Amino acid sequence: MEYVDFNAKRSPNKSYLDDAHTFGYKTAGKILCCNCGILIEPNLKNMCFVCLNEHVDITANITKHAVLQYCRKCERYLQPPGEWIKASLNSPELMTLCLKKVRGLKDLKVSCADFLWTEPHSKRIKIDLKVYFETGEYAGLKQGVIIEYTVQYYMCPECHRVEAKDYWRCVVQVRQHAENLKTYFYLEQMILKHRAHDHTLGIKPMHGGLDFYFSNEQNARKFVNFLETTVPIKITFSKRLIKHDHNNNVHYYKYTWSVEIAPLSRDSLVCLTKKLRHQLGAMPAICLVHKVTSCAHLIDPLTGQKAELSANHFFRSPFEAICNPRQLIEYIVMDIELVRSSRQQDGPYSQRIFDIWLIKATQVGLNEHAVHTRTYLGYLLNVGDSVMAYSLKDININEAEFEKLGVEHVPDVIIVRKCFDKTSRSMPRRWKLKYLTFEPINEQMTKEKEEFLDDIEQDMEIYKSINVYSGSCEELNLMETTDNVFNNNVDDATASSYEPLEESISKLSLNGNCNETNS
Repeated sequence: MEYVDFNAKRSPNKSYLDDAHTFGYKTAGKILCCNCGILIEPNLKNMCFVCLNEHVDITANITKHAVLQYCRKCERYLQPPGEWIKASLNSPELMTLCLKKVRGLKDLKVSCADFLWTEPHSKRIKIDLKVYFETGEYAGLKQGVIIEYTVQYYMCPECHRVEAKDYWRCVVQVRQHAENLKTYFYLEQMILKHRAHDHTLGIKPMHGGLDFYFSNEQNARKFVNFLETTVPIKITFSKRLIKHDHNNNVHYYKYTWSVEIAPLSRDSLVCLTKKLRHQLGAMPAICLVHKVTSCAHLIDPLTGQKAELSANHFFRSPFEAICNPRQLIEYIVMDIELVRSSRQQDGPYSQRIFDIWLIKATQVGLNEHAVHTRTYLGYLLNVGDSVMAYSLKDININEAEFEKLGVEHVPDVIIVRKCFDKTSRSMPRRWKLKYLTFEPINEQMTKEKEEFLDDIEQDMEIYKSINVYSGSCEELNLMETTDNVFNNNVDDATASSYEPLEESISKLSLNGNCNETNS
């Protein structure tokens, strides 16, 4: 076997090409650039990268001008073929939309894209785009190009229907046919707090309620479901054919939801039927509406027994209140006596039943004959306190179920709540409420709203469930957590349950104006 001596001296007669042929490898030769003459690797153009940048334009096929359709009504851009998207200036969403408008990027790679400053009112958007070739004869060659977009104002189909006065497809008609509108005011505040009206196209006040207009059926059904979980209602659904496409067999309808709120409000007095009393667990015939949520919470004004009346039970056999809060009369407590404890209630105070003797506040000093009644609220009362109560012997009640009751089942006076002296308020209210629309305010509506504000002050459950605002109409400011929203001088037992204002919301405007109640 023959060995090769690598240390031996190379023969001067053998060339470098002979060694390359002997060991089996090739060498790549270099050429001179045809433009500047420097030594480069050979390519198809025989030019260096500097000369290629000067003589070759890889951005020649890229569109330098494009158009963006913009709707000024809803502030959205058109993304072809028919989608409208929200995109603010210099945002990633707008950059994505602009790059989709660029043509000629099929064989190129984008390395960087930045917005360039333009005059805000110029209707122009400029982008500095850096592109390069990843493969091919120009691999590694990078160049930049400025693309200018012209913003054209265009009206989207939704806004076009609004301007044409034929934009709504669904309407929800909310009505309450009752003498007292506390439940209606409560529902209005719940809609504002949970922003259930955000998808409405318009809100129109009507006699007895409001009409909410929607562009599609899905948003209308969500709003109806929200109403169903907030107050006891009865829903009636209907639809009307407005157009029919015979070629495609497509029908276009307008949908209507008629929502009727139960005519019950807080502090209303009702008379239950015998069947309904049995369904509610042997409740007495005369009950007081303690509060209204998704169902009506009833309470026995004498013993404090509670029950919940659902919307289904109410609308199967509807009834109206026999007494409303407008008929409340102020009484003065003359004497209190504990009778017994009830086993049906929870809590150390609500288990007690008290005998109470009352005199009308207008007859103090004139009439010494006190009226006797019973109540579960005796733990809150002291001799000399004022209470709001119904005098059933002085009210003319026309109710079939009430006339069936015996005299022994109808008390002379029914105590509703403790009354606080409003004249002791040293300052006006430092908080306000918002409303959905500008309703014509009359004397009756103003009085009912004032009663609703008093209920908020005296009941922390209502206060915690709604939003309360502070500040002026032009600028709303959050109140400090140490501020006390209540200005009434009440007793220690009730004042201890009050909490600072924590649910205040600032800078909320409805319908472009300020709609508030100053009191």
